[in-house]
Amino acid sequence: MSNNTPPHSKYDVFVSFSGKDIRSSFLSHLVKAFLQKQINAFVDDKLHRGDDISDSLVEAIKGSSILLIIFSEKYACSHWCLEELVKIVECKEKYAQIVIPVFYRVDPTDVRHQKRSYENAFAEHEKKYSSYEVHMWKHALKTSANLSGITSSSFQ
Repeated sequence: MSNNTPPHSKYDVFVSFSGKDIRSSFLSHLVKAFLQKQINAFVDDKLHRGDDISDSLVEAIKGSSILLIIFSEKYACSHWCLEELVKIVECKEKYAQIVIPVFYRVDPTDVRHQKRSYENAFAEHEKKYSSYEVHMWKHALKTSANLSGITSSSFQ
């Protein structure tokens, strides 16, 4: 457990996701359930391609009690999602926040070891980004995918 104290929780849950393949399906149902249960969730759907992680987004990660990562087929295609994931792992280590991975229609092993769609995404990232960035993203994927989580097959 970390000795650092997390900032005051502004949100119950921060949701990290790639909108490309879950926004109109799983995510919309999840957000509806959060609203029904009066769970204050941060779900950022306003970031556009090419934008950097804003300070307010980093503060939302720091200021959330639970960090929910929805790994989907397209999650690793977004360098933005991977940058966000690095921040989530940093906050887990620094503030001992609860991190829950959800494997939505992907195998946890594929995420952990960058196989299938994750392998393809990293082949593209390695052409565009520094080896340091790619290393950080792979480390964050492996670290978070090793946590106890939920697979979509368990709730379908």
